[in-house]
Amino acid sequence: MRLSSFADYAVVIMSAAARAPGDARLSAAMLADETGIPLPTTQKLMGRLASAGLFSSARGSGGGFMLARPAAAISLADIIEAVEGPIALTPCSGDGRHDCALEPGCRVKPHLGAVSGAVRGALSGVTLETLAGDN
Repeated sequence: MRLSSFADYAVVIMSAAARAPGDARLSAAMLADETGIPLPTTQKLMGRLASAGLFSSARGSGGGFMLARPAAAISLADIIEAVEGPIALTPCSGDGRHDCALEPGCRVKPHLGAVSGAVRGALSGVTLETLAGDN
């Protein structure tokens, strides 16, 4: 399993935001400069992350983005799902529609939900606080 570039960038942006002082208001331009991620991509990701409740925003003078909750309360799974949707190793192990010619006789499908759950559990155990740390 490999993260998409978009999910990888979201993790980098969130980690940079977590390293900012607690009361700092962040902009997409600031985070793009710090991370090296192109500004349009940073803006798009910040919008998705805000829609998922990971960033809060304020308009006007002194406005900007900040983490919606403490970094210790945001998991790697939260960030990935904000960008990619529910974590599922295969289309048939998720909740969405899928079209698989093997499905009628597949003996693996009943177990894939448990595998996807284990992967999600592992990703949920890694906090943004850990990702943003110096170690």
